[in-house]
Amino acid sequence: MPAEPKSVYDFADLQRWSTAAEGLTPPARLAVFGDPVAHSRSPQMHNPGLAAAGIDAQYVRLQIRPEELGDALRALPGAGFLGTNVTIPHKTDTLTHMNEVTDVARRIGAVNTVSVEEDGTLIGHNSDGPGFQRAIREEFSVDLSDLRIMILGAGGGAGRAAAVQCAMDHCERLVLVNRTMEKAQALESELRGFFRSDKLEGPADRLEVVPWDHDALARQMDQVDLIVNGTSLGMKRTDPQLLHPSLLQPHQMVYDMVYSPARTRLIADAQAEGARAANGLSMLLWQGAISFEFWFNREAPVEAMRKGLHDAIGN
Repeated sequence: MPAEPKSVYDFADLQRWSTAAEGLTPPARLAVFGDPVAHSRSPQMHNPGLAAAGIDAQYVRLQIRPEELGDALRALPGAGFLGTNVTIPHKTDTLTHMNEVTDVARRIGAVNTVSVEEDGTLIGHNSDGPGFQRAIREEFSVDLSDLRIMILGAGGGAGRAAAVQCAMDHCERLVLVNRTMEKAQALESELRGFFRSDKLEGPADRLEVVPWDHDALARQMDQVDLIVNGTSLGMKRTDPQLLHPSLLQPHQMVYDMVYSPARTRLIADAQAEGARAANGLSMLLWQGAISFEFWFNREAPVEAMRKGLHDAIGN
């Protein structure tokens, strides 16, 4: 009987990987690094995809502490890994341990996917922004380039990644909202070059930072098509309200990166106002699919990955 993988491996396991993973069939050659990592649903998404693609590899979880990150990444080639995903709290620090970094990852300032080349070179990618781009296209049948977009929580993490992707796609308008205005203003400075254009300007600036204040947000809403929650607010019932329902308009689309619960308060409020809304499960799926493409240079088996993810999450 082939050995069953552990729910979570650690750095000590990685250091003696041939022993720790002995007997695993297929062999464990992909992983997700995190601290904590036991909650990650990535194995349930990637392993059905690998099986559907006929790839002799499986995907496991690795609990890696911050002080272990550099050594853990450098151990990947010798342990026979093809790559790894990287989640909280390692995305920013991983950037500094790469031999090469893609332009998207450099602009976002974080790496969430590492590919291991045959010569041991570590290449850092970021699928957060591209995953967001494909999720919006799937959920609303529209491209970022055609939209006026407001991002709540644009100061860092997934919100920053989405903002960078919107700018790189030359969206019609981008409104950055963050509790800490200085972070949003710093991002605005980075992105300003994407919005220089000879196009006739409309009634509002194409790139703007707005305080997280009801009246300030209210003045923006007529000039916004898509509202994105890039924060973790909404995961708990006790979380504060992101937007008052009166701010939402029927013409708008709302994308909440939170996917558990499936119907957050923001989504419920948007739908009650006649707006279209979706949760972040599609972004999680497309992040995974894009990672697969980085590792194998071929189209991902998206439907097998989608089924695995939905079965794991139960919605």
